[in-house]
Amino acid sequence: MIQISEPAQAHFCKLLSKQDPGTNIRVFVVNPGTPSAECGVSYCPGDAVEESDTRLSFDGFDAVVDQDSAPFLEEAEIDFVTDQMGSQLTLKAPNAKVRKVDDDAPLMERLNYMIDAEINPQLASHGGKIMLMEITPAGKAVLQFGGGCNGCSMVDVTLKEGVEKQMLAQFPELTGVVDATEHEAGEHSYY
Repeated sequence: MIQISEPAQAHFCKLLSKQDPGTNIRVFVVNPGTPSAECGVSYCPGDAVEESDTRLSFDGFDAVVDQDSAPFLEEAEIDFVTDQMGSQLTLKAPNAKVRKVDDDAPLMERLNYMIDAEINPQLASHGGKIMLMEITPAGKAVLQFGGGCNGCSMVDVTLKEGVEKQMLAQFPELTGVVDATEHEAGEHSYY
């Protein structure tokens, strides 16, 4: 579920050596499955571990994950990085904002997961986002662009060179991507 690098494990052992015996670390997600999801790590005294928690054993300590956070911490990685600027603990949880779907889930669910986990975070830096409206019987994904993408002069490039290439590479059952957005500048456009 969570990969903790050797430097991060050593860092946690050092921190925990100054805590009461039996103290673990707790890895959690606040607002899991939402755009405002945030991951965190805290101390977890032995008496604060719940029966429903998942315990992950590492060398010298356990990482504890609550039941609600667990599905959103799949493929999470914790590292401790040292460079010329100093040291810092990094936590990457690609599924914190969106629950990962199974490989055999319906195409619509797998496409929505890809949009939420991969494409929309890229578009968000420009204030944009896309939504999957439908998959046509001919296998075309019909998308609605919103936010900064609505009325943007680069939307065709984003669609064909970015979104469509990414989707077709990951989902060979798709035959193409169609934009259903009205891109004429007007009151509906984002400025």
